[in-house]
Amino acid sequence: MAEKAHVTSSEAIELFRASLIAYVGKTRPILEDGADEVSRTRQWLQNDRRIHWENQLRRRTKALEEAQQALFSSRLSNLRETTSAEQQAVARAKRAVAEAEEKLKVVKRWTRDFDNHVDPLVKQLEGLRTMLANTMPKAAAYLAQTIKAIDAYVGVAPAGVASLPQATAQEPDASDSKGGIS
Repeated sequence: MAEKAHVTSSEAIELFRASLIAYVGKTRPILEDGADEVSRTRQWLQNDRRIHWENQLRRRTKALEEAQQALFSSRLSNLRETTSAEQQAVARAKRAVAEAEEKLKVVKRWTRDFDNHVDPLVKQLEGLRTMLANTMPKAAAYLAQTIKAIDAYVGVAPAGVASLPQATAQEPDASDSKGGIS
């Protein structure tokens, strides 16, 4: 004969179910924010930063050309010698152009490599989002059915049977060898 379950309450399962629902409710927006942040970062790299550094490179190249022209003009002019300020302006402009070229190179490299670095993480996020959207509601529904089944079992069991210890099955019955009630 199968042993009887001695269930008195489904409160623990209900508490777990409520915690699961709360977890899903809190986690879903966080995952959405993460996916949105990846998209915003991709757009920022591809558009904003690339355009910014291309414009900076053009401006700085123009400033270098102007500084070089001023230096060249002062060298051609026999009226005065080239000043160190003009030479420093050219050197500063060259450093600024080199910096802009380097920044643009880094942005282009990150634009090219961004998806390779981020895609494995995004796939993990998507897997978790899918689980939260599909599996967790099914789990909560299953727990609700389990709670109903337990409550129905507790309600059907005779009064006091659900809380009886298992030792009742080992009590001697009236047909024992002593032949009577003790």
